[in-house]
Amino acid sequence: MRRTTAGLAGALAVALVASGCALGSGASVSAVTEQEFANELAIPPLAESRVVDGVRTFTLTAQEGTTSFAPATPEGVETRTWGFDGSHLGPTLRAERGERVAVEVTNGLDEPTSVHWHGMHLPAAMDGGPHQEVAPGETWRPTWEIDQPAATLWYHPHPHGATEEHVYRGLAGLFLLDDDASRAADLPQTYGVDDVPVIVQDKAFDDAGQLRLDDSGREPGTLGGTVTANGTVGAFHEVTTERVRLRLLNGSTARTYQLGFEDRDMQLVATDGGLLDQPLTLEQVRLAPGERAEVVVTLQPGDTTRLHSFEADLGDVVVPFAMGGNDAFDVLELRAADELAPSPEPAWEPSVHAPDDALHEADATVTRTFELDDRRINGRRMDMERIDEVVTVGSTEVWEVRSIAPMPHSFHVHDVQFRVLSVDGDAPPPELAGPKDTVYLEPNRTYRLLMRFEDYTDPHVPYMFHCHMLRHEDEGMMGQLVVVEPGDEDAVGRVEHAGHAGH
Repeated sequence: MRRTTAGLAGALAVALVASGCALGSGASVSAVTEQEFANELAIPPLAESRVVDGVRTFTLTAQEGTTSFAPATPEGVETRTWGFDGSHLGPTLRAERGERVAVEVTNGLDEPTSVHWHGMHLPAAMDGGPHQEVAPGETWRPTWEIDQPAATLWYHPHPHGATEEHVYRGLAGLFLLDDDASRAADLPQTYGVDDVPVIVQDKAFDDAGQLRLDDSGREPGTLGGTVTANGTVGAFHEVTTERVRLRLLNGSTARTYQLGFEDRDMQLVATDGGLLDQPLTLEQVRLAPGERAEVVVTLQPGDTTRLHSFEADLGDVVVPFAMGGNDAFDVLELRAADELAPSPEPAWEPSVHAPDDALHEADATVTRTFELDDRRINGRRMDMERIDEVVTVGSTEVWEVRSIAPMPHSFHVHDVQFRVLSVDGDAPPPELAGPKDTVYLEPNRTYRLLMRFEDYTDPHVPYMFHCHMLRHEDEGMMGQLVVVEPGDEDAVGRVEHAGHAGH
């Protein structure tokens, strides 16, 4: 018997109430305010680094500050924010495949935080998850070798139970990786000019112009009425080339965006973990919290166009307004000069590492099933002392992941880039064909993800897997896995915490 829309709506309402949520006029739902695009897009600076004994070393300091979000806030008001090496957001780190890097992370806040390298393949003890918190005044120095394809990654805090607040206040930045394929590609390459970072976030402000984070448990979290690009309200970017590459990051804590242009197509050239096999022409790309996409946009001299978020296709969510699905708004204005420097058609050759990087379903020896519902994964809330999954190093696995209630989630796995094999048994849409570390889960659909766990083992320090809608994560929708040598499963024991100490 087919369930009616009313029945599904009732089921969603029951699910929301069961998880301490509510619908109605009190929900944290905000129609987005359209802005006048009169502020030049802020470009996060490229982080300086030094090479000592062959290690490229960066420094980051988490700190408090104030930021102007005019005209979304009252005239003259400075909003209290957090940032890395500044008042809001952080510099862009950049490194090459094959380099060894270190990041000296100092916590200048008055509470513990951490820095997770989202999308990075690295040892669990360097991952920056909830077990690597940095105490106030202390410095943590993770180090690892970059050994993965060129990609747009990002970094952000991951303290258990407080990730949403730390990211929302402004602690986030990009980490760009380069390799032989990206360096030789026919793609816009000049950072901040025709290769432009775009961190999309939404904010809510109280009457005094200060950030408001609704912690009442309503779904899916705070949906702010002000959308920013790199922290800029009503941002525009002056374009001087025929093509511009936008490195898009959904850095919001809850909102899903459906990004594109109303007057032209764009070419998707990369997803979370790196370049596609070839450019894909499309009208829109959906990005859930934590997802990234690199798109190339073609302009004519004198053009003005806007990156737009269309009403998001959230899947079988029967109360889409509660998830921001009815919101549509402009994000960033592109203004082409009267004369534009020529740009080649996007094209590239595979990396020399491509054969070794490739994932093959035939290699999979383990299948795991994950069901997400009511702030739980497989019926369990996050426990910092519990290991949920034990993985053998070198193994290729299939993870079958499903949201079993009419509630969307954004599923992220630390340490790996995966390939979406199928969605409900069908081939994934072309925009999901590239390497991914985060995927939007439409409700009641099964996503089969192929991944390989390489190089690093530690029976005591786990990686995380979780929903990247950060309120969901903070309230328990997260689990822990460890990677061990074959035969060492019995070595898995007490979880080790490196947090609250300097290194």
